[in-house]
Amino acid sequence: MKLKCNRDSLLAAFGVVSNIVPARTPKPILQNVKLDASGNSISLMATDLDVAIRMEVPDIEVQVPGTALLPASRFGLILRESTDAQLRLEVEGQGTVIRGDRSEFRLAGGNPDEFPVIEGFHEERYQEIPARFFKELIRRTAFATDTENSRYALGGVLLEFEEQRVIAVGTDGRRLAKMEGPAISVGNHHSSDYTTIVPTRAMQLIDRALFDSDAEIRVGARGNDILIRSPRGTIFSRLVEGRFPRWRDVLPQRTNPIRIELPAGAVYAALRQASIVVSEDSRGIDFCFGDGSLILMASTADVGRSRVEMPISYVGQPITIALDNRYVADFLRVLDAERMITCEIESSESAALFSTDDGYQYVIMPMSKEH
Repeated sequence: MKLKCNRDSLLAAFGVVSNIVPARTPKPILQNVKLDASGNSISLMATDLDVAIRMEVPDIEVQVPGTALLPASRFGLILRESTDAQLRLEVEGQGTVIRGDRSEFRLAGGNPDEFPVIEGFHEERYQEIPARFFKELIRRTAFATDTENSRYALGGVLLEFEEQRVIAVGTDGRRLAKMEGPAISVGNHHSSDYTTIVPTRAMQLIDRALFDSDAEIRVGARGNDILIRSPRGTIFSRLVEGRFPRWRDVLPQRTNPIRIELPAGAVYAALRQASIVVSEDSRGIDFCFGDGSLILMASTADVGRSRVEMPISYVGQPITIALDNRYVADFLRVLDAERMITCEIESSESAALFSTDDGYQYVIMPMSKEH
């Protein structure tokens, strides 16, 4: 194998692929990225056996087709530290030589044929989804999952595919984030049995591998795994074992709740101020609505008190609810500052439901008065 490439282009792709390389593994070969060069492009491949990625890098001057194994950490350092605009890669003996105008590195490598096979996307049944929307869907749901609890099914995002839409849900048992939007079913692709749960880490890697400039992606859910095809590559992930909770039962069903319109950016700024005095043992913030204002109050015995007031349009019945400041901050952080949100409250003891006009809902359980 012998090729010449633009360093910046290779660095961008390698940075995405190497995110999947495990830091520790009983199989040392997995700490490499496989490079396959042919035509005028290369494919970069990595896997930890649960998640895998295959990314294409176009516009490469391939002089001799072939494959190579590149140690992820060392080769990544070379790409980041090099000051050369162009790099030349060539397999020599049992390793790879990387040459710039003023530098040369030789990295030992194993046999590329021993690297696990990473399949491409050959599905006939899949969902077509706008890439930008899918990235937003991940940002708005993955943070609400639980990656540490023994309830394994909560350690991922549930995806439900219907004929014209996709629904994503993440929960840790104390709050729930749900996002829905457009998705076109091809070949009668669907999934709504509470078992298409994509691990949180895989969803975050998918987010990094997608670009805002990508138009559509294809998502194919199978029995035990899922495949995502973007214009730049393919991502594979095993699904979380287990059955997701019946999340629709968690969404409040109310006949006459108090509805309050709020600007996301202003509430987030006020929340950050009120949270200055909270501690790990006392995270509750009192949200007091009424008389055209929202007052945020917090109190911690060994720290102090805070009171932050902001004007709002609500002038109805006064109501106060105590919420965990971290959970509210997580929700507001993934929204544009200009976004208007609707807060639905029935009482200080029932869940608060936040929603936006673009298919996003977020449920938070209230804290007890002893917070």
